Parts: sequence; structure tokens; C-alpha cells
Amino acid sequence: MSVKKVRYYLFLKDILALAITAFGGPQAFLAMLLERMVQHRKYVSEEELWELNALCNMLPGPSSTQLVCAIAFRVGGPNLAYLALLVWILPASLLMTTAAILIDFLQENTPGALNFAQFIQPMAIGFVIFAAQKTISKLVQTTEAGILVLISAFVSFFYSSPYVFPILLILGGLSTSIKYKNQPKMERDEPLKIKWANFYLWGGVLLGAALLGAFTKDPSILLFENFYRNGSLIFGGGQVLVPYLYTEFVDFKQFLSSEEFLTGYAISQGIPGPTFSISSYVGALSLREFGPGGFMLGGMVSAAGIFLPGIFLIFFVIRFWDQLKTYRPVRAALEGINATSCGMLIAAAYLLFEPLEANFINIFMILGTYILLQFTKISSPMIISGGILLGIIVNYLTNGIGS
Repeated sequence: MSVKKVRYYLFLKDILALAITAFGGPQAFLAMLLERMVQHRKYVSEEELWELNALCNMLPGPSSTQLVCAIAFRVGGPNLAYLALLVWILPASLLMTTAAILIDFLQENTPGALNFAQFIQPMAIGFVIFAAQKTISKLVQTTEAGILVLISAFVSFFYSSPYVFPILLILGGLSTSIKYKNQPKMERDEPLKIKWANFYLWGGVLLGAALLGAFTKDPSILLFENFYRNGSLIFGGGQVLVPYLYTEFVDFKQFLSSEEFLTGYAISQGIPGPTFSISSYVGALSLREFGPGGFMLGGMVSAAGIFLPGIFLIFFVIRFWDQLKTYRPVRAALEGINATSCGMLIAAAYLLFEPLEANFINIFMILGTYILLQFTKISSPMIISGGILLGIIVNYLTNGIGS
């Protein structure tokens, strides 16, 4: 076996290890990447890692997945990057598809089956609030950005349409790009040279899926188009995906109940791998009417739809990133895009709470989850497991007393 093939094998083995052990969100994931991919294997330098991370956070799509693929691209080109994508997303996507099958089975065969999730549903909102607080503290540094957060939250709450979100992001970016003179100048060695192949691929799939879905009305193609469109527009990571999916699949299409969605989101916080894997859960339940095959098809189609656009875009931009980052309007627009995403997170927390009963227990679980995340080192999987266990115990005691 050649040295290159051995290197590819080791790289994919390292990605698989991350996929099944990367608990704890983006911060823990970055620490694991630094230890394994930089310090131990030396696939890239530490400077390259932070620069690629910044680039991925600038683009729409799943930033952790894009970072994995960007490193793979630097190590072995697009072929290794696509293999790394598959290895990275497969465990979490299979787990979330299995969770969807289990949740649906329990509901069909056991009345009140989701009572075990009675506490993790409000806990899911605690996770969203914690994510919003962390994101805002990191990304919102100016008065203008703070105002954009409030405007975005207000509009997202009162006009919770999947078509409003991309317009908000564009307007947010434009509103701060005009302040480009505040950005320091960077020297350019040569004119910007762009290779458009991956951009055409991204746009071609987007347009092709939309046209094919409109023409055939095939549920799986329509589902792929829905997720591909969302994956092309999400800035800010998995937590920003929540309002998009909730609005489209719960409010508009009503493929899932609010109870099912919150249960799935909570479960997604307790498993390793990319947080965008909640898409497999939503997609699987969206095609449940087609039986076991529908669950699997929905899980796979939604995973492909949500992850592919971000990968096409990172492959497009990484080729000329060193030149693009010298343009001040590009860097200035990020402030508005990030602030708008933070506003959507605030609206998401309220929109997710709205269907729940505003009782003491739900509010206590929301605040308790936030406090545990903020002030303790208890991991997300342990918090979720505790919520499920508590729900099972209370459900057993309640039924026991009732009988």
C-alpha cells in the first residue's frame, strides 16, 4: 500500500473517531481537531486550522462539517474530502433516523409514549437559549449589530416564514458592508482569480432540484430541495437551523408535531457528530407515510440535501480565499449576517416555547438546563439522559398511582 493510501486511511480513521466521540458542541469539537489533526497527525498547521475555521464560519452551511472537508481537501483533494464527508455524517445521521423510527413506533403502539420526553422538550429550549447567549456574546460587538439582532428577532417572530429568513440575512449583510472603511486594508499580491466550477455545481443542483420537484411532485425530490435550500442559506451553525426547520416542517407543512420536533432536537444534543444531523430525523418523519423504506429514504435524502451545498461552497471558496479576504466589504458584511442569525435564534427560543404549556415545570426545566450548561461542566449527553430518566420515572409513578 502506498504512503498516500496509508495517509488517506489514517485520515478517515481519525474522522470516524471524531464522528463517534465529538460531544459538547463546536468548542469541544475544535479542541479535539486541534489535538488530533494538528498536534498529533500534523495534517495542517494550527494557523491553517484557525483560518479554515474562520472561512467556514463565513459561509452558509454546517461549519463543523465544512471544516472537516476543508482539511481533507488540503490533505488529499476533493476525493478524500467527499469520503471524509460520508464518514463524518453517517453515524449521527443513522442515529437520528433510528430515533425517528423509534419515536414514531412508540407513538403508534403506546398511547402517551412521548411522556418520557415531557422534560426534554422544554430542555431543548434551554439548549437554544444557551446557544443564543454564547453566539451573541461572541459575534455581537457593536451597537449596530445589537440593533440588527433586535430587528431580526422581531421580524422572525412575527413573520416566521422560511422565505423571510434569507431576505433578512442578505439585508443584514448589506447593512454592515457599507461600513467597510472601518476594516483594515490588506495588501493584494495579484487580481482575484475565481474558478467557478463548484459554484455552478451548487447552483445547478439547487435549480435542478427545484425544477425536478415542481415537475414530478415526487416527495423525496421535494424533500431534498427543501433541505438543500435550507443548507444553502444557514449562517451560524446547527442552532440557527432550528427556526428554519421548525417553521417549514412544523408550522407550514405540518409533517411533524411540535412535540416530535422538540424531542428530536433534544436527542440531537445528546449524540456525537454534526448538529445538522437533526435533519435526518425531520426528513425521516416527513416520509413516514411510505413505511420503513420512507424513513430510511427521508433520512438519507435530507442528510444529502442539508450537507452538500455547504461542501460545494467551501470547495468553491477555498481555492481563492486568500485573495477574497483582502476585500473589506466582504469582511464587513459578516457582522450583519452574524447579528441577523443571532436574532433568529432569539425568535426560535420563543417560537419553540409557544406550543408548550406555560407552567412552572416547563419554565423550571428550561432555566435549569440553561444553568447547568452555563455554570457546570456536565456534558450535554448527560443532561439529556438525566431528563429522559426523570421523565420515565415520573411517567411510571404517575401511571402507577393512577392504576
